[in-house]
Amino acid sequence: MAADNKPLMPKATAVWLVDNTALSFEQIADFCGLHPLEVKGIADEDVAKGIKGQDPVATGQLTREQIADAEKDPNKRLKMAPPKHKMPNVRLKRAPRYTPVSKRQDKPDAVYWLIKNHPEFTDSEIIKLIGTTKATIAKIRERSHWNAANIKAVDPVTLGLTSQLELDLAVTRASARVERANKRAAKKGAALKSISETTGEGLHELPPRPEEPSAGTPAPDDEGLSAELEQD
Repeated sequence: MAADNKPLMPKATAVWLVDNTALSFEQIADFCGLHPLEVKGIADEDVAKGIKGQDPVATGQLTREQIADAEKDPNKRLKMAPPKHKMPNVRLKRAPRYTPVSKRQDKPDAVYWLIKNHPEFTDSEIIKLIGTTKATIAKIRERSHWNAANIKAVDPVTLGLTSQLELDLAVTRASARVERANKRAAKKGAALKSISETTGEGLHELPPRPEEPSAGTPAPDDEGLSAELEQD
């Protein structure tokens, strides 16, 4: 039987079914996800001593009609009743990464390695991967850490602070995030027109100003005037 189709309290439910129904050990074991010998041990009071029975009818996991039908047919198997109310999916928060005390002194070396070799990582990604703090990362970046002189870049996988699979996955995600940001920036830049296009500059440009002759070179008008005087 699938784990999500078992009673919430299988042994307590089995205790109640043994005490209050005429179901066979196999039927109770099948419904509760137990072994028939374990159910027999409950009936003999060798197993689950002190456990208070849990009524599956009161909790909506079974109906009395199902129990009555199964009592008449030993081959019939009980099934969990459909829930009356749909429970919302609850997203469990991931517990902070635990690091053994013996390895905590290696964290600054691992952080420095990530900063040096993977500048695409954000502080939150480093925190998730190594289990450090934002303040520590900032001090290592600024070289203001109290032990900055002794911090050296060491691969966190070598230090045993993370696995190669986790590191590769983090690198892939960070690279994909940077790539998406670059594409958005490129699209935004392409959509913007240049200043000359928006203001009309460059459409009616003045002709280039002619270069002024040097001091030793006569102006064109002066050359024509000199030629006329020579002819006269």
